[in-house]
Amino acid sequence: MGRFSKLVVVCLWPVALASEQTQTCVDRRPAEHERTFRSRVVDEEVERIAASLEDADLACMFRNAFPNCLDTTVYSTEQIDTGVDDTFIVTGDIPAMWLRDSMNQVLPYMRYAKTDPALGRLLRGLVERQTSQIKRDAYANAHNFDGSGGAVAAQHSDDQTSKPSFLDTTVTGMTPFIFERKYELDTLCAFLKLSAEYYRATSDHTPFHRDWMMAVEIVVQVMTSQQSSTADDQGIYRFQRSASEPTDTLAHGKGFPAARTGLVRSAFRPSDDATQYAFLIPANAMAVVELKNVAHVLRETKHQFEYDVQEHSRHLADRVDRLAWEIDEALKREAVVMHGHRREEVYAYEVDGFGNVFHMDDANVPSLLSLPYLGYVKSSDATYLATRRVVLNNKTNPYYFEGLSGEGVGSPHTGIDQIWPMSIIMRALTSEHDHEIIECLELLKSTTGSHWVMHESFFKNDASIFSRPWFSWANSLFGELIVRLWHDKPHLVKATISV
Repeated sequence: MGRFSKLVVVCLWPVALASEQTQTCVDRRPAEHERTFRSRVVDEEVERIAASLEDADLACMFRNAFPNCLDTTVYSTEQIDTGVDDTFIVTGDIPAMWLRDSMNQVLPYMRYAKTDPALGRLLRGLVERQTSQIKRDAYANAHNFDGSGGAVAAQHSDDQTSKPSFLDTTVTGMTPFIFERKYELDTLCAFLKLSAEYYRATSDHTPFHRDWMMAVEIVVQVMTSQQSSTADDQGIYRFQRSASEPTDTLAHGKGFPAARTGLVRSAFRPSDDATQYAFLIPANAMAVVELKNVAHVLRETKHQFEYDVQEHSRHLADRVDRLAWEIDEALKREAVVMHGHRREEVYAYEVDGFGNVFHMDDANVPSLLSLPYLGYVKSSDATYLATRRVVLNNKTNPYYFEGLSGEGVGSPHTGIDQIWPMSIIMRALTSEHDHEIIECLELLKSTTGSHWVMHESFFKNDASIFSRPWFSWANSLFGELIVRLWHDKPHLVKATISV
């Protein structure tokens, strides 16, 4: 598929498109000839599931949301000169590729990779692209398609971010290939998860070559270096930006102090906001899960290589497992704390190793709410359930909002009183109660601002006021919710949910 012919319009501030208000769901998919990628298998699955849903609006929303990534965000699937598949997927209304977003955008399509060869190549190409991005700069969270420059590439070119160079000097980390260089632990985890999920879905060894092994090794090196305290930091990463929002930069380029705990520091959260305390618990939990998964991939795919590379792969897998164990043990020591108001043990959102704890949650995944979705704990786990009660309460989570239009977790990224549909979807995905899932589906139906796709966030008292009308990750997550319910709880989505 070719590249976009027009520059994508960037929309970061809340907007209301009142002229398009409708009472019942309308088709928002682009015309077939305008879609950036077409999968016959996915299209057939969309129709098969949608046709079985009794609620017409829910069916229509699923038709709009589930294929949205393929319909609108596949910038390129062209092979590079060496014949290797290469896929570049933009996040939506920002024409750059986040490793985290792109992984989540395609995640629901993994189950169809074996039956649709073209889709399989797209997914394989994304593994290849992320491999090259990690090798280029593992501290960058978002990348441009190439180094040709232009307005998009220059958007953050003034960021002061550095990396070590010859004889203890430093050089700028920004290049024309980098859209943004915010170091986020979950970005590294996204690469690992994409790799493991692709292998689980396809058993295809093709993208797991020496370059991929090198990228995994780089991830391990970065995580290990970020286990250090700030006092022992070697100046590997610095970041400052002239910005109106304090969460867009790091104090003195380093962020706030952290002691060595065995956890991995993260300068920024999955919202792209700076961490308050450097040890972001949900991201560390995700790291444990995905490091273990990639160790399995390393062992499964090593037989395609000659003996010396097999041995290197085996040793790397052992190293990956060791790191996962270290982080997990640190989580057991540092992450579970007594909540001052509720007087029960919960998972903290962030800690610093000095005894300071931050109790909150952010809608962006990885989050505390998403811990079972990440595979770190079961949804019935007692500590998780206590944490869930804290997260879903505006008395104990400063970013849980309730209003006339609904309730849910927001994010410092969009400010006070903005609820993220992603958090409502995640609440449903991690719930053990049918009535709670139904309530979440009703909330999602009623808070699209009558646009019938997922937005980044909406105002708690008026869902027609929202941010980012084109946010592909949230659409994929909504589609994943419906597919999961259709397979695991068909009595919910095949029955009338209107109240």
